[in-house]
Amino acid sequence: MSTVVFLIGSGLLNPVLQRPEFLADLYSDRTKVVGGLMLELINAIAVAGIAMLLYPALKKHNEAFALGYFGSRMLESAILIISLVGPIVLIAFSEDYMAAEASGRPLFQTIANIAVDAHFMLFELAMVVLSLGSLLFCHVLYRAKLVPRFLPIIGFIGYIGLLTSSCLAIAGHDIGSVLYIPGAIFEILLPLWLIVKGFNPRAV
Repeated sequence: MSTVVFLIGSGLLNPVLQRPEFLADLYSDRTKVVGGLMLELINAIAVAGIAMLLYPALKKHNEAFALGYFGSRMLESAILIISLVGPIVLIAFSEDYMAAEASGRPLFQTIANIAVDAHFMLFELAMVVLSLGSLLFCHVLYRAKLVPRFLPIIGFIGYIGLLTSSCLAIAGHDIGSVLYIPGAIFEILLPLWLIVKGFNPRAV
């Protein structure tokens, strides 16, 4: 359910960072921002934990792909944690911005814009890493029949869409979140299936 936690966190954080004059409002909205950052941090830690839990089961079926998936989730977790640094710094930066003279504020705003752009760019990079690793994950699920095959098929579609969307965003072509939907469905359905049914015991 780390996906749900992340969606709630980004739902708190992103609307603040996407305002035209976000730096003027950031300090007054710091409680909301910190709450969003904490939820995103929980998601980043959960990402690493999920990889640790799944690696032993995947390794039995394809050690190379299991290791690739494990490494990608660890890298994703690290990138997501690094991406939180910018918004954290901007909270204090916002207070300095409000205290600065009018002539100095454009420089503050320029630096803040760079920090926000870096935050969103690092997120897209993390999604590229997630997509590549999760395609390996879905391959193992499909070939080993660890879960019903319709689930990894949804995963394949979702992660190809996510990879496409994130690569386009990094290249400067934002097409919104429509391509995230199949991947989000997979990341909600798979944990629910594992909680209720677990992996196919005959495959494990």
